Amino acid sequence: MAKNWLQRGELLLGEDKQKRLKESHMLIVGLGGVGSWAAEMLCRAGVGTFTIIDADVVDVTNINRQMPALACNVGKPKCDIVAERMRAINPEVTVHVKQIFIDAENIVPLFNENSFDFVVDAIDTLEPKGALIRMCWERGIKIISSMGAGAKANLADIRTGDLWKSEHCTLAKNVRRLLRDWRGKYKLHVIYSMEQPRKEAIQPNPEGGKPIIGSLAYFTATFGCYMAEYVIKEI
Repeated sequence: MAKNWLQRGELLLGEDKQKRLKESHMLIVGLGGVGSWAAEMLCRAGVGTFTIIDADVVDVTNINRQMPALACNVGKPKCDIVAERMRAINPEVTVHVKQIFIDAENIVPLFNENSFDFVVDAIDTLEPKGALIRMCWERGIKIISSMGAGAKANLADIRTGDLWKSEHCTLAKNVRRLLRDWRGKYKLHVIYSMEQPRKEAIQPNPEGGKPIIGSLAYFTATFGCYMAEYVIKEI
């Protein structure tokens, strides 16, 4: 590109921060309704290198809220779609794609083989989320973590702050319980909502497994934008 496409952002961020973003390596885990938008915003901010992780393919039920979810993309890996979009935004970006589920076994080699400047945690499954958070704490890597954005719709109730002080979020409550032995040793900056979950927006799954939870794009995308804002401020 002939012109400096980052000119408008650099006017706000300054030359030094823009340079740090370009030289940084971000790990984004989870490319759903929150993580996909965080990835988009960080790419447009000029982050130079990404490792993106998500094991899922696009499902038709993702279309109402997820960046990679288009009717023409149903059945395609989310990672591949997000990587293609990042390269379309910035042809010079480096994107490492891993279509895997994070677990206790593969997380160690992932961090041994890479040097991450920041981690964006948009996982919605408890045990992998805990493993990722603990790994970042152990290695002193900056992390921002998304709590629950389902069954909620009021943007005015979105908050950012310490995990241990968050309220009215079932996922945050469960994460606190999972990490209770670490309380007092580490803080975790999280995005959460003070809104009480709407009971009518949670239904049993007729096929079994996790319940079906209502969600809207403007709400989950705002979570993603808050995560990107925090990364950009803290990098």
